[in-house]
Amino acid sequence: MARPLGLGLALALLLAMSATVLPLASSADDYARCEGAVKGWADSVGEGDNGGDKLNLKDLLFFLHIPRTGGRTYFHCFLKKLYTNAQECPRSYDKLRFDPSHPDCTLVVSHDDYSLTSKLPRERTSVVTILRNPVDRVFSTYEFSVEVAARFLVHPNLTSAKTMTSRVLTKSRAVSTLDIWPWKYLVPWMREDLFARRDARGNDSVPSSKKINAYDVEDMVMPLHQYINDPVAHEIIHNGATFQITGLTNNSYFNGAHEVRHCVRKHPDLGRFVLQVAKNRLDRMLYVGLTEDHEESARLFAHMVGAQVLSQSGALKLDVQEDQPSGTDSHSSMLDPEDEETNEHMNSTHGWKNNEALNTTEDDHGKGNMTVGKLMETYEGCIAKLRKSQSSRRRISLKKVEAANFTKAARRHVPEAILNQIISLNSLDMELYEYAKKIFEQEHLMLKGQHPMVVQQKQLADQMVRSSSYEGQHPMVVQHKQLTDQKDWIDAVCESWSCFTWWKVASFGLGIAVTTVFVVFVVTGRRTLKLKV
Repeated sequence: MARPLGLGLALALLLAMSATVLPLASSADDYARCEGAVKGWADSVGEGDNGGDKLNLKDLLFFLHIPRTGGRTYFHCFLKKLYTNAQECPRSYDKLRFDPSHPDCTLVVSHDDYSLTSKLPRERTSVVTILRNPVDRVFSTYEFSVEVAARFLVHPNLTSAKTMTSRVLTKSRAVSTLDIWPWKYLVPWMREDLFARRDARGNDSVPSSKKINAYDVEDMVMPLHQYINDPVAHEIIHNGATFQITGLTNNSYFNGAHEVRHCVRKHPDLGRFVLQVAKNRLDRMLYVGLTEDHEESARLFAHMVGAQVLSQSGALKLDVQEDQPSGTDSHSSMLDPEDEETNEHMNSTHGWKNNEALNTTEDDHGKGNMTVGKLMETYEGCIAKLRKSQSSRRRISLKKVEAANFTKAARRHVPEAILNQIISLNSLDMELYEYAKKIFEQEHLMLKGQHPMVVQQKQLADQMVRSSSYEGQHPMVVQHKQLTDQKDWIDAVCESWSCFTWWKVASFGLGIAVTTVFVVFVVTGRRTLKLKV
């Protein structure tokens, strides 16, 4: 009897040990597998160092638009003033709508992640982007998800909202926010939640909430703390900038993106490999802006990107015919998709009118004889209209959920514990943002006081970029064109920075030298005259 009991006890102990050891072994195996997958990906995307000519605008400009960073403002108020409709590549929200290997267009603006460059002629493509403080970006993503989803509350129920949306989009052929990553995931999720909470209240009335925190009105809107902890947020929002710049979003053209992203989330220390790739890509970009430093970012964009676009197009010297509105324009709509949807859902109910800041093709100055200074003036006027329009749109959109009064002041009432959690969940983005700030400072110093470096980069690039266009022409003509192009670009860069080109410095120095010699001569002559007397 003792032997069976002893054998049973031994088997029980063996099973207990197995239950403890096997998960540990499995976890170790999973980590090793993930480490191999992440490191293998990082090694495979390691591009050669082409930072030598990164300051020069290439044939194709890819504006990698990270959501809620102010990129839409840059598109409407900068890029639409610099590029014609024909130059803008067809918008590719759901799939590529142009031949990326031989694009006839020269501008791509998209929420697509960096993996899109695998479809583009990489050696002829410049990339620009804007980064934002990750905490503010999470707040803004939450607010915009609620704002867009709340527009559907004009319908009696969720089924009606879905049916009407499908009918309207089929008839108008418009691009909806629901077609655009990441909103095609975030808005339906929030929309369903809003209708569920409204149904739970039992009526469509808007109770006057006495809660101080507008981000925790749970009877009307999904609270922020619930939003950031949902699996959808972990999949799409957290560390979103890092994953977008590395091409690892759930919208990636890279088939292994899900595995790498999953491994980094499961084993956070592997994020260092992804972060390094993101930093390297920022280093190679033509321009990196910051949402928080809006005015200086806009100025740098005008000088680093705008000046080169104008110089290459000849708009600094030549008159360029204005874009004319076209009802059959297949490239883009001047009305933003977000506002298309707003109009369709709110016209009859609230008398919503088309967004004036977006629904126009007229530039204040036009592209003919455009300068960087005029570009900035046009931008400032455009952004003022755009902000006014956005404010009106938000107020009307949130009318059905008035308690969710999202403002900067309201953000200060969010508990510190939630803010710390957002920071923790976005650790990669936090570090990448700090790195972007260093790049931004370098851009500022370079244009403010290191123009010879910029000129040298431009001269080297000119020999490659323009060689084909000068082929077959007389050498003297080629030299004259190169010098003219170079002077145009330098003058455009220096225009509103009050900088000096080398010949101005030389002239100024020569003037001082001549004046000094003259004064010394006069003083010496007077002393000699006194001695003689």
